[in-house]
Amino acid sequence: MNKFYKRQVFLTSLLLMFSIMALAQVRVTGVVKETDGQPMPAVTVTIKGTTNAVSTSVDGKFSISAPTNGVLTFSFIGYTTKDVSISGKTSLEVVLSTASKTLNEVVVVGYSSKQLSQLSSSVSVISGDKLRDVTSNDVVSLLQGKAPGVVVSSASGDPTSTSSILIRGASSINASTSPLIVVDGNIGGTYNASDVESVTVLKDAAATGLYGSRAANGVIIITTKMGKAGQTKIDVSSVVGFNTKTTGNFHLMDSQQLYDYQKTFINPDPSVLKNNTNWFNLAFRTGVTQNHTLSVSGGTDKTQYYISGNYYNEQGTLIDNGNRNYNFRTNITTKLNDKLKLSVLLNTIYTQQTYPTDNLLYDAYLNLPYDPAFNADGTPTDGRTYPGWQGRDKENPLQGLQYNFSNSRSLSNNGDLNLDYNITKHLSFATYNRITLYNDKYITYYDARTKSGGANSGELYNQDDYNSTLLTSNRLKYDNSFGQHNLSLLAVGEGQTYHSDNALLNGKGLPPGRPVMSTATDIISAPSGSTNDYNFRKYLGQADYNYAGKYFLVGSYVHEYSSRFGSNNPSGNFFQAGTSWILTKESFMDNIKPVSFLKLRASYGTTGNAEIGNYQALGLYSIDQSANYGGIPGAYPNQKANPNLTWEKIKTANIGLDFGLFNRINVSLDVYQKTSSALLFQVPLPATSGYDYEFENLGSVRNRGLEINVTSKNLVGEFKWETNFNIAFNRNKVTSLNAGKSEVNPAGPLPIAVGHDMNDWYMPIWAGVNPANGDPQWEQLVTDANGKVTKQLTNSYANATKQFTGTSASPKFTGGITNTFAYKGFSLSTFFNFVYGNKVYNDSRVYFDNDGLYDSYNAMVAPSGWTRWQKPGDIATEPKAVQGGNNNSNQQSSRYLENGSYLRLRNVTLGYQLPTNWISSLKIRSARIFVSGDNLVTFTKFSGVDPEVDLSPVVGNRGAEGLSSFKYPISRKILFGINVGF
Repeated sequence: MNKFYKRQVFLTSLLLMFSIMALAQVRVTGVVKETDGQPMPAVTVTIKGTTNAVSTSVDGKFSISAPTNGVLTFSFIGYTTKDVSISGKTSLEVVLSTASKTLNEVVVVGYSSKQLSQLSSSVSVISGDKLRDVTSNDVVSLLQGKAPGVVVSSASGDPTSTSSILIRGASSINASTSPLIVVDGNIGGTYNASDVESVTVLKDAAATGLYGSRAANGVIIITTKMGKAGQTKIDVSSVVGFNTKTTGNFHLMDSQQLYDYQKTFINPDPSVLKNNTNWFNLAFRTGVTQNHTLSVSGGTDKTQYYISGNYYNEQGTLIDNGNRNYNFRTNITTKLNDKLKLSVLLNTIYTQQTYPTDNLLYDAYLNLPYDPAFNADGTPTDGRTYPGWQGRDKENPLQGLQYNFSNSRSLSNNGDLNLDYNITKHLSFATYNRITLYNDKYITYYDARTKSGGANSGELYNQDDYNSTLLTSNRLKYDNSFGQHNLSLLAVGEGQTYHSDNALLNGKGLPPGRPVMSTATDIISAPSGSTNDYNFRKYLGQADYNYAGKYFLVGSYVHEYSSRFGSNNPSGNFFQAGTSWILTKESFMDNIKPVSFLKLRASYGTTGNAEIGNYQALGLYSIDQSANYGGIPGAYPNQKANPNLTWEKIKTANIGLDFGLFNRINVSLDVYQKTSSALLFQVPLPATSGYDYEFENLGSVRNRGLEINVTSKNLVGEFKWETNFNIAFNRNKVTSLNAGKSEVNPAGPLPIAVGHDMNDWYMPIWAGVNPANGDPQWEQLVTDANGKVTKQLTNSYANATKQFTGTSASPKFTGGITNTFAYKGFSLSTFFNFVYGNKVYNDSRVYFDNDGLYDSYNAMVAPSGWTRWQKPGDIATEPKAVQGGNNNSNQQSSRYLENGSYLRLRNVTLGYQLPTNWISSLKIRSARIFVSGDNLVTFTKFSGVDPEVDLSPVVGNRGAEGLSSFKYPISRKILFGINVGF
């Protein structure tokens, strides 16, 4: 064998040996843990460069065959993906750390998804887990205090009521100020709190603008849970708890206290002291809240699914009041082939609600403790016939509740059919389609044996409502990269139609206990009903560019049509632009080690507002019973036409700064200005015109504000402590009104006036009590012959001057703070929300703090520091009590404006994650038990049961914002729960 041949054999053998080594497989086993040493189940372990993958078991272990020189990739949502070289090893221990959300979190914004670091707009993201720390089925209420600039408020603790939401201040007078809700990529839709994966709040024009006309008040994007490829997961959550009313600083008098007070101005009979009924306590109860969820999720690389069912039942603390929901959701996504993906999303919600009747809440506040609630045999008394009943309304609500009821049932069905088609590598088309069907029925019955139904020998009211929404959204998208240049183009055509109708029927003369319309002998009023239709069409284009992942530029244009506007102006055009710069990707930032992330953002754009209801631009006739002539239906003009009515236009500018320090602290700052013009406003018309009002475009309103959000990892390691703090400041100002006007609705407590906040209080200013005689006093502005205005005091309400009080129903700032602690398997979280600087008009005091006017109503116990005038020289806060009232002292004035600021411990949750080695033998993936408390304590100076009021403008009811009147108290809840995963 010659040398050449030997050399060839040697080289071939060597090459073969290396090839065999390269192809050699080894069984690699190991465990994946968190930084605190806890094992991590369901981590995806992939052989890099292939599709071969396994998932870790409940105890974090895995086993996979891989090339001896291969690389394993370990990934899990919310954690930094990690590559580990095998290098011939057969055993690995891998530790995954939590990913930096500032840089890596993907959020849904305007028909697409992006990493937070790549956004040029102002958004807030709240995960579903952080959203659900408070127990409620109302997602909007769960947002309270969770995002800067998002003000959530509720005027009631009734579980059937909904919260209002305001983003970056009110920008409309008569149109809605509520944000647009987008569910799973489409406008509108239904959802249940248990199914929410995340909520994204879009606040500036660069983020909201793609939604055009309905984005003026911000956009809330709700993303529901989807299945993930891997092992099937079964998750069970069960929560049960108890609800009790909260009364804050408020207390009503008992019989002795009321008797002693009334003796100062009348001579009550001592016999009234034989009864001491606490009507407030009798009207309320300890309610029960239940929240049970079962979900199954999983799938393959081709098909993923998420199926869930939820039962939520919350008894109101007011008796005969509750909210019960049954929710079923199915989300399925499947790849039909390499280019086409199909998504089917179905959601059904069945709701049953019961409402208080018989003036229950009103009587709880005002009924006298002198009157008994029960007869000697234990049956409820009847105030109409009980001898010696003292109360003004002669009503025992408990008597009526035996027979009367008010309830509703509703069924909502929502279906999405979405197709995503990859035309080429860079070009894709998607069609998102949704149908929503809703039907409800309301029934209210007043039995002939009760005060409410006695006058008409029984009353029955039936109402049926139906509405449907059809939406199609078709999207063409182009994505490509040219070196370090990255470009994305988007074109969308979208259409939506809506229909609703209702029918109302009533009857009287029903036999007792027969709440069926066929038993009625007559009608109370003529049957009525209505039908409504509207449609929207929208076309938009967007260009999104970035260079090297550090310079970003986005611009868009939207054209939209609405049937709600006049024939001359049914369409609107809107544009948006935003830019951002990640400074930490520049070389000059390399040596500034404390700064882990730094980004500047700026945006400007326009949006519109069309939320005024339907047909407001049309000339309408009314056909009803009042227009009958000789039994033939007649019609009369009801609304004046305005063919020039058009969109409200909102211009928003935003400058933002995002930065991170030491990879532990993340801060976002936003400064904004939002200016609304061509406001949609109901202008009153003179009676001689034959019309009440006409919708016109007039005036402008400006909102300016600052938002701050801070998240810090105070302690890391085995003991963890994380804090999230947010605060927002907003200043509202009416800058102009058309036709030379400086003020509209000057008679109301919240007029619209140039130079003022839309919610500035306007009423006589209370000047206290006259020490000499105990009379009430108000400010009176007097103008002399030279035009000089002087201020003097008057005890005549008729002479008191209505004026701006210098206070507002709008808070100066709002926010929240959450602290989360974790040690081994234990976790503790606390969440406070706060409102500061607003004045609340405590309208209830008109009735039970009235200085002797209503001696047949109960009275409130004076809070600490309040005193009543008794004799000349007394320096008192409350006027002299006089039978029949003291000079109209309880009329509307700043006397009843109170500090609405508060700090509330909204939630505390203590939980324990059971160790894996305790439950793995039971085939349980994870288990957590917890106890939580909602609304545990509120710090406030407000004298009523609760300072929280509706802070959003109420369409068609100016003055309702900032008003507290016979409030249904919020509930304090103590809940016990368990979460189990299989």
